[in-house]
Formats: sequence, C-alpha cells, structure tokens
Amino acid sequence: MRKDSAKYDRLRKEMVRTQIEARGINEPKVLAAFYNVPRHFFISEALRDQAYGDYPLPIGEQQTISQPYIVAEMTQALELSKDDRVLEIGTGSGYQAAILSKIVYRVYSVERKRSLYL
Repeated sequence: MRKDSAKYDRLRKEMVRTQIEARGINEPKVLAAFYNVPRHFFISEALRDQAYGDYPLPIGEQQTISQPYIVAEMTQALELSKDDRVLEIGTGSGYQAAILSKIVYRVYSVERKRSLYL
C-alpha cells in the first residue's frame, strides 16, 4: 500500500507540473488543491493507473471525470475566495467538489444521475 501511495503522489505532482502549471494555471490556492487531492480516489480501481493522465476517464452512465487541466481552468476562472460557497450541479465522481472544498468555505453538490450517487 505504501508503495502505491508514493507512486500516486509522484504521478499527482507530475500531473500538476506538466499539465496544469505548464498551461498557465498559476493561482496558488488552485495549485495547492490539485497537489493535495488524490485523483485516483475518484475513479474505478480498474482505471487507477490512468488517473493522472491528460485526458478524461469514464465513471459510468456515459459520464466522465474531466481532464485535469479542464478542472483546473474552470476552478481558476471562478476566482474563488475562502469565504465563498459553491453549488455544483452534477457531482459525477466528486473530484471537482473535492478540489473546490480545499479552496472555499463550503461546497454543495447535487448529482442528477441516480446510479452515480448510490
């Protein structure tokens, strides 16, 4: 388990540097959130080795967990502060909500596809 943890930590740091920072995401709060939220927790075990790839991954119900850079771009564009409250419609994997939770006071997230929240 410890070996996997170190592997995923390395992959997450590499993802932030090469996919997010390299494309101009520079808001410290956003970068810190990405460095601290383990994306591999939000996808199926069968796809874990692809968790930090530069592409979306399926999560079921013809839905995907978005490409990491897209999540970062959307998050930075919101110009959030620590006192903000965010309502997210379409929780999906929960990854975006987890990222937001590291930046704002409170996140409310509602999933519209029943099988994704059960």
